[in-house]
Amino acid sequence: MRTLARRSRGAGPLALVAALLGLLMLLQAPAASAAGGLSDAAAAMKKGQVYVAPAMTSRFSQSQADALTKKIDKADKPIFVAVIPDKAFGKATLQDLRTLVGVDGVYAVWHDGTLDAGGDRGAMGAGQPQRIAGAAARSNGGDIDATLNSFVDQAAPQTKGTGVNHSTSIAWVVIPVVLLALAGAGVFFLFRRAKQRKEAQARAELEQLRRVVDEDITAFGVELERLDFNPAAADADDTQRTDYSQALDSYDKSKRLMDEAKRPEDVKQVTEAIEEGRFSLATLAARREKRPLPERRPPCFMDPRHGPSVKDVDWSPAGGSARSVPVCQADADRMAAGLDPAIRTVDTEQGPQPYWNAGPAYAPYAGGYYSGFGGGGLLPGLLVGTMLGSMMSTPAYAAAPMMGGGYQDQYEGGDFTGADFNASDFGGGDFGGGGDFGGGGDFGGGDW
Repeated sequence: MRTLARRSRGAGPLALVAALLGLLMLLQAPAASAAGGLSDAAAAMKKGQVYVAPAMTSRFSQSQADALTKKIDKADKPIFVAVIPDKAFGKATLQDLRTLVGVDGVYAVWHDGTLDAGGDRGAMGAGQPQRIAGAAARSNGGDIDATLNSFVDQAAPQTKGTGVNHSTSIAWVVIPVVLLALAGAGVFFLFRRAKQRKEAQARAELEQLRRVVDEDITAFGVELERLDFNPAAADADDTQRTDYSQALDSYDKSKRLMDEAKRPEDVKQVTEAIEEGRFSLATLAARREKRPLPERRPPCFMDPRHGPSVKDVDWSPAGGSARSVPVCQADADRMAAGLDPAIRTVDTEQGPQPYWNAGPAYAPYAGGYYSGFGGGGLLPGLLVGTMLGSMMSTPAYAAAPMMGGGYQDQYEGGDFTGADFNASDFGGGDFGGGGDFGGGGDFGGGDW
């Protein structure tokens, strides 16, 4: 079973090549002969853009069909017309003809006493083919010739693109498409493999962060318990209860967000919540001890678990230049005494490292703690000469993500497109009577 599975996976690109070559052979083969069938209709429309089923020649003669063909040729527009018996091919006639003909354009089908129409978005605006068909049908009653000529007269000026050169073999149009598809298949597999590697790396980084952030959340919870605040105590007032409630909410929020995290970037929201909660906790402690309320400052740079900083001090990381960093009182005292600060280290493949030298995965971890203090500009300055600092100072880190829009391919009708249009855009095959469509033949707003 394992051998068979490996062979199946390895044959993926070869199977795609075989399928595309098979499609090319089919496109070069003559249309299947089925009198009055969809294949005959599509073949005729590729040659002359007008098809009349044998059973309908008594109502729409060959001379009338020839005249309509000349009108379309003169207009030089990708307009395709079929006249078929009532209920000849079922409800999906228009969609199926468009698929078989394989050319961007405007399509109209007379059947069952009605005129149905639809168009590719590159050939005509949304809903326009249906509205033109409805107007032509209403103004000409059951006269097929008058209705179709009226439709073409109105549709031609509004149809984009030029007529199709049917003297050129469709195979020569499809061959480049096949070759491009083969090249695209190779690119697709390369991109998919790269995407899979990137996703695996993101999962590993998230698990690495999860252990570190869980430690931060636990340390925050320990501080909450150590404060031993009872909201119902006689000496508790409303401001203290508000601070305590905000700290509890932040604690619960940080746990929930960490549980829901799917990517390393999601950790930023977690450390934001921890920072907010620790400030509420520091404020509550000051109120209870009758001390001045703390200034809203960034967390201690040495270890965000130390809570809000109290001052900025000059400090140089190993091998780096001096810079002013925010520190807590305990680290300020250590440094004043000539001792090293208590730096937050995390496990890496190279052993324990300060969080700012542990890799790019820690960018959202640090960014969340400092996001309320100009985090986009504050951190790079604090981290100059460190691994995170080098990354955060790049334009890619500072640039905002693109919003909406995106590249939209522009094209016009008349191009060979095969059957690769989005069939899910069809609004259904139950076309309304009298050419009015009533939304049933709206093809998703007039687009194929």
